Amino acid sequence: MGTRCVPARSIQAGSRFGVLCVLSVWLSAVGFAAGEKQRTSENDERLKRWLKIHPDADANRDGVLTMSEARAYREKAKARRDRPEGWAGRPAEPDLKDHQYGPHRLQALDLWKAESDRPAPLVAFIHGGGFRGGDKRGVPRGLLGQCLKSGISFASINYRLTPEVSFPATHLDAARAIQALRHRAKEWNLDASRFAATGGSAGAGISMWLAFKDDMADPKSEDPVARQSTRLTCVAVSNGQSSYDPRFAEKIGLPGLDRHPFFFPFYGIKPGEADTPKAHKLYEQAAAITYVSKDDPPVLMDYSYPNTPVTAKTSLGAIVHHPRFGLALKERLDKLGVECVVQYPGHPQGERISQFDFIRRHFGMAPKKAQ
Repeated sequence: MGTRCVPARSIQAGSRFGVLCVLSVWLSAVGFAAGEKQRTSENDERLKRWLKIHPDADANRDGVLTMSEARAYREKAKARRDRPEGWAGRPAEPDLKDHQYGPHRLQALDLWKAESDRPAPLVAFIHGGGFRGGDKRGVPRGLLGQCLKSGISFASINYRLTPEVSFPATHLDAARAIQALRHRAKEWNLDASRFAATGGSAGAGISMWLAFKDDMADPKSEDPVARQSTRLTCVAVSNGQSSYDPRFAEKIGLPGLDRHPFFFPFYGIKPGEADTPKAHKLYEQAAAITYVSKDDPPVLMDYSYPNTPVTAKTSLGAIVHHPRFGLALKERLDKLGVECVVQYPGHPQGERISQFDFIRRHFGMAPKKAQ
C-alpha cells in the first residue's frame, strides 16, 4: 500500500505532520532502492530545504542530510505522533462529547476530565484550518495525554466556519465556549481561575485574540454563561498570526497575505473591498496585536518555518505561518513587560520549552528542582 496522507484541510496548516506527510509521499515516489545512496542535501533541493527546517534530522551531524537519514527521521516522528508520551492508559473517548455551547451543530466541545480530588486547571484546544475547515477531533494527543497524566483537564472546541459565517463569529464562538466551560466549572471539577488555550494556525490566532482582548464577561446579563470571564492564564500555540491585516504583514516583510484562500471569506468582504474603511476596521478588530496591554497573559509561539526572507518563490503557507508574526508580537509585548517566547527552526534563543511545560509552569505546577 502507498503512503496515506490526511486531507490538507484536516491538518493544521504548517504543522510538522503536514510537512512530514509531504516528505513521506516524496520519499516513496523517488524510491530508496535506486537513489538512496546518491541523493543528499548537497545535490537535492528538497533534502536541502528539509535539513534547513529540521537540522536534527542529520543524525551523524556531518552537515549533510541523506535519504536514509530523512527516512529514519520521518519514521521516528511518526512513532512519536502515534504513541505520544503520557497517552498510554487513557481512554480515547472524551468524558463529555459534543456538548453544545450554542444552537449551531458546530458550537460544540469535548471534555476530558483529569482524575483529581480538587478542581483541575483546564487547557482548551482550538483547531486550525484557515477558519474554513478543521475539527475538534484533531486534538493533539500527546499534549492531551501529558495534561491528563498531570491532573490537567482538556477541552477541544469546534466553532462555526466560513463562508457560513465570518469574523467576528468565529472568535466569539470560542469565547462563548470558554464561558460555557467556566459556567460548568463546579459541576465538571474545573479550576475556573486557571484556563489556558492552545491551537495551531487559525486556532492560534483565536487563542491569542482571546488572550489579549479585554474580558468579554457581561456581569449584568440575564444569561449566566455570558456573565463568565473569557480571560486566560496563558497561551501556547503553533504557527499563529498576530494579525491578519495585509498592511501589517507587508510592513514586517510578509507581502501577499490577501492572496491566501482564507482571506476574503474570513472577513466576509469581496476583493474590491480590500482597501476600504470597512475592511480596514475589520483588519484592526481581528488582529490580536491590536489589543495587547501590560496585564495580558504570557504567550508561547512555536513555528515550523525558519525566519527567512520572503521571495517570489515563497509559498503562501510559509508566508501565513511565518515566525515574523510572532517576533512582531514579541517586540510589542517585551516593551510592556509581558512574557512572550517565540521558537522556530534556527532561532537564536536558548533551550526550547515545550507547550506542556510552558502551560504547566504558568499553572503553578512545574516540578520542583532537585536540591
